Amino acid sequence: MESRQVIRAKEIRRTFPPDWEVPEFRVEFWDGKTSDYCVVVPVINEGYRIRHFVHRLKDANVDAIADIIIVDGGSTDGSLEQEYLRSYSVRGLLTKSGPGKLSSQLRVAYAFSLLGGYDGIVTIDGNNKDDPQAIHDFIRLAQNGYDFIQASRFLRGGRHRNTPFLRYLAIRLLHAPLLSISSGFHWTDTTQGFRAYSRRSLQDHRIKPFRDIFKDYELLAYLSYRLPKVGFKCIETPTYRLYPKGKAPTKISSFRGNLDLVKTLFLACSGKFNP
Repeated sequence: MESRQVIRAKEIRRTFPPDWEVPEFRVEFWDGKTSDYCVVVPVINEGYRIRHFVHRLKDANVDAIADIIIVDGGSTDGSLEQEYLRSYSVRGLLTKSGPGKLSSQLRVAYAFSLLGGYDGIVTIDGNNKDDPQAIHDFIRLAQNGYDFIQASRFLRGGRHRNTPFLRYLAIRLLHAPLLSISSGFHWTDTTQGFRAYSRRSLQDHRIKPFRDIFKDYELLAYLSYRLPKVGFKCIETPTYRLYPKGKAPTKISSFRGNLDLVKTLFLACSGKFNP
């Protein structure tokens, strides 16, 4: 069975445009397109959090307005059992096998989704911090012509709980202000991955997100800088983000990891990732 899945992934890769650089991946299962929009959920070893989250997606009736696609970075915790995911209306599971972290996972999922003909893509983390009910607002905004929709816990109507204090300061005093100044769009919340993109924005020759330079967390900062810079229609929408008490569920925890994020921010804002 796995060999057939690997062959299918290779066949899909051959249909990508020749200038798209997309990591190797497997199609674990794919039940087909039913909507104009899809929801991409990146995960790696999220354990009970991803199981709880797909339940919340189902309770929020997300499957009625979008196809849910999970893109795995190589989990080893057994949390992505296929029948369980399918029982909560997950349409597909992709596994990145090539190098890189979040940006590589997103390049896999975005390439797969664009090839599948979706008009827009919503991305939401699989660590259960975000409220999936807001996906309805994202798709409504996308249908109204917005190319980039960013979740914000800091807008009027947004909420957050237990946000780590140093992260709060970094977003409010450094990350969002610097991206706002450099991009020309007033951002309030720029580090979270709950966002949406139009098909035309990701396929624009001035953007070119399918490049191997985007491996770790570069793609998020780059798109927040580049899309408004070249004139795509952007907006923030208020959302609720809840961190559990105690240790925050994040893959960015070390001093070096946070230093790399700051370096990435300055590279993006100075245009170093531009095509």
